[in-house]
Amino acid sequence: MLEGQVAVVTGASRGIGAAIAKRLAKEGAFVIVNYQGSQERAEQVKKEIEEAGGRAALWRCDVSDAAECQAMLEGVRKEYGAVDILVNNAGINRDGLLLTMSQDDFDRVVKTNLYGCFYCTKAAAKGMIKKRSGRIVNISSVSGVLGNAGQANYAASKAGIIGFTKTAARELAGRGVTVNAIAPGFIETDMTGKLSEDVRTAAAAQIPLKRFGKPEDIAAAVAFLASPEAGYITGQVLGVDGGMAM
Repeated sequence: MLEGQVAVVTGASRGIGAAIAKRLAKEGAFVIVNYQGSQERAEQVKKEIEEAGGRAALWRCDVSDAAECQAMLEGVRKEYGAVDILVNNAGINRDGLLLTMSQDDFDRVVKTNLYGCFYCTKAAAKGMIKKRSGRIVNISSVSGVLGNAGQANYAASKAGIIGFTKTAARELAGRGVTVNAIAPGFIETDMTGKLSEDVRTAAAAQIPLKRFGKPEDIAAAVAFLASPEAGYITGQVLGVDGGMAM
């Protein structure tokens, strides 16, 4: 389905990003596994992709740095010919109540989650516009839709991604580039794995399907939005949350 396409997945060394990278590779894309911290984890993702018959390469980049994002997207274009698919997945959280949250914790989360999405999209869109084709998928969150106590920084960044997605979709639609967002709910990752059993039980009770999702659920949605079948879909926010935000 994605044969001959080059996909860049940010924050792809673990969790949802790793699942997205593996799924796009399974669909035939050549995947750039972006990472910022652990090269070892990124190499493991690349190894799993190749063992499954896919193709991948690693690219270190801190998405909160505009120059590094520009260098990554330009470098991928020069080395591999194009960036056909961009998945802005990289994100961090620094949870805390509003009145005790430090400015640094707010700034770091917004800089990585929202600014990173802006930096990478801007750098990738230039090449997509020239080709008059491209797929951009941004990973938001149910927290950006509903808000969440203790996550003023995270929710703000993820809500910002939704507004950014809709605006970018309007600006790029005339050049054949689609821009959509996915808003995951509670997904089984390292992040949710740190939650206590009481918190997990309370969270599951808020979900109509009464369970957490899997990274593969998000990856499947990304694969669809990146595919030719989704060519008439843009500016949309797809909730993959077990019905939590309906």
